Amino acid sequence: MPELVFFAGTMDCGKSTLALQIQHNRSARGLAGMIFTRNDRAGQGRLSSRLGLVTEAVEAGEGFDFHAHLVKHLTAGGRTDYVIADEAQFLAPEQVDQLACVVDDLGIDVFAFGITTDFRTRLFPGSQRLIELADRIESLQVEALCWCGARATHNARTVDGRMVVEGAQVVVGDVGGATGEVGYEVLCRRHHRRRLTAAAARAGALSPDVLPVDGADAPVPSHS
Repeated sequence: MPELVFFAGTMDCGKSTLALQIQHNRSARGLAGMIFTRNDRAGQGRLSSRLGLVTEAVEAGEGFDFHAHLVKHLTAGGRTDYVIADEAQFLAPEQVDQLACVVDDLGIDVFAFGITTDFRTRLFPGSQRLIELADRIESLQVEALCWCGARATHNARTVDGRMVVEGAQVVVGDVGGATGEVGYEVLCRRHHRRRLTAAAARAGALSPDVLPVDGADAPVPSHS
């Protein structure tokens, strides 16, 4: 039976690498796939991993209709045995509904890959809808690590190494962003709560606006 499968994890956990591996394995067996992505770090129309692997993809922007696109392709004599949708957290809920219809109405397996929560620890709308609809949810087995060595469970947005907690939900950047640009870092829950990034830890201090937290080792904000 065809399935809608959601592969979920934090940033830096290898989701795009796994998407490319699934594409390679299935194409090597003679299966024809269609790859979609949105806001990939390598630019529109590309699916890339941090290992340097890149392949062409269909950019599923705002207003894109997965079901209509596949129906048009199949009606024109095309073939699609499976669908890969990377960066699925950026999809609108109705686009996730369309992916479910691709499975149910067209009998095509859909493999969606995405991170679950944003830099504020809130679910992305696309990820929330996938959790609600997916036949299976697979947690990626490659564990990203916080700078302290603990398992990273949260995504943090940084500017100049300083964690920020306000702003638009979607701002394209990458892990280890350049100075002055938006970057992202994966942290354990403890250090995400303390807004303690790797750069802040190296400097030995937190930003002045950090909120105090419970615990003897909680950093004391400076108000000077």
